[in-house]
Amino acid sequence: MEIINYIIDYSTKFIATGGIPFGFLLVFIECFIPALPLSIFVALNVNAFGVFIGTLISWIATCLGSFLCYLLFSFLEEKFISKWFNNKTKKLITKGTLKFKTIGFSELVLIITLPFTPSFLVNILSGIAGVSKEKFISALLIGKVFTIIFWGYIGKSFIESITDISSIFYIIIALIISYILSKIVSRKMNIE
Repeated sequence: MEIINYIIDYSTKFIATGGIPFGFLLVFIECFIPALPLSIFVALNVNAFGVFIGTLISWIATCLGSFLCYLLFSFLEEKFISKWFNNKTKKLITKGTLKFKTIGFSELVLIITLPFTPSFLVNILSGIAGVSKEKFISALLIGKVFTIIFWGYIGKSFIESITDISSIFYIIIALIISYILSKIVSRKMNIE
């Protein structure tokens, strides 16, 4: 346990020394490299910069990184992906992405809100499927708020979060709030 505390203290000091741009960059890069742990970066940002600043920079960084990842794959699909594959593979890709393109706004928000959803995959599928920018950005801004708050406050591993009843309660509350917000935004902005 002492070793874990030492690692957390050292990592927090390391991020604090790098400053807000370093904390921002860690979360931003995670959007492009799915193996990196968003949960740990957000928890360390909250430890290093405080709850408000750590949560805010993590939210901005993940939203910006996710949107740029979406734009990249939207561009790649348009210019290259559809040309690289043979007709059989194109049909498979089209069939898979068509289901994702027709996903409702509220469902997209819920997928993004879930803390254990691989956001890299959601970004790629949204870009390749041609989900509208307005729909993707709106869903991202709503859904990522709850994901970042969850990781900032909980900051636990997957196993601990699943076995801890309070973590499950927080996830359910976040999902309900994000769903209600998505319905309100969907109605006001006529997104679907």
